[in-house]
Amino acid sequence: MTDNPYFTPEFFTFFRDLAKNNDRDWFAANKERYEGVVVAPSLQFVRDAGLQLKKISPYLVADAKPFGGSLSRIYRDTRFSRDKSPYKTHVGIHFWHGKAQGPEHMAPGLMLHLEVGGSGAYSGSWHPDPSVLKKIRTRIVTEPEAWKQVLKARLDLEGESVSRPPPGFDPEHPLIRDLKRKDFVASRVFRDAEVTRPDFLEAFVKACQGMDPLNRFLADAVGLPW
Repeated sequence: MTDNPYFTPEFFTFFRDLAKNNDRDWFAANKERYEGVVVAPSLQFVRDAGLQLKKISPYLVADAKPFGGSLSRIYRDTRFSRDKSPYKTHVGIHFWHGKAQGPEHMAPGLMLHLEVGGSGAYSGSWHPDPSVLKKIRTRIVTEPEAWKQVLKARLDLEGESVSRPPPGFDPEHPLIRDLKRKDFVASRVFRDAEVTRPDFLEAFVKACQGMDPLNRFLADAVGLPW
């Protein structure tokens, strides 16, 4: 644990100011500030967290590049959005599975979302395609005790569900609520004050360890090592 925080109160102040001034002129005038209080500490966090997360799974990838790595771009895709604000008012840091094929979000992995009043750590598989979803549901049916161990971890499971039992699965199955899930995601919420503490890396890793049963179950379901 470092004596200094990765993310200072200025990190959140920058995003509060950006939310009030979400335009290119303001951002250009504050680009150096953005690099100093957002990008630099985020990349250092990726480096340090990546080393710790290897103890959870050696397949988790931490890529500390300013573009194209674990740190999400601040630029919004406004092509199909009514909101034409050019910049995101949050940071996303993704630690993905190095052996997974296809979109990163479908495979078990870890995500850190940092936003004023809405930060959290996330694990699991978000919006998996039908073939991946069927593998997860099938493992719940064939190995219900393994899934119950995930539930015993008391994770806050979230995401979308279908309204009707999925085709090919018993509507009366005792785990039908989970078989209806379209997303298999767990989260741990952090207050702003927690994010700016010197021990935030430790808190983040502990949260990831707590959510590990979900990722481990999902990896086995889709045939990935963990």
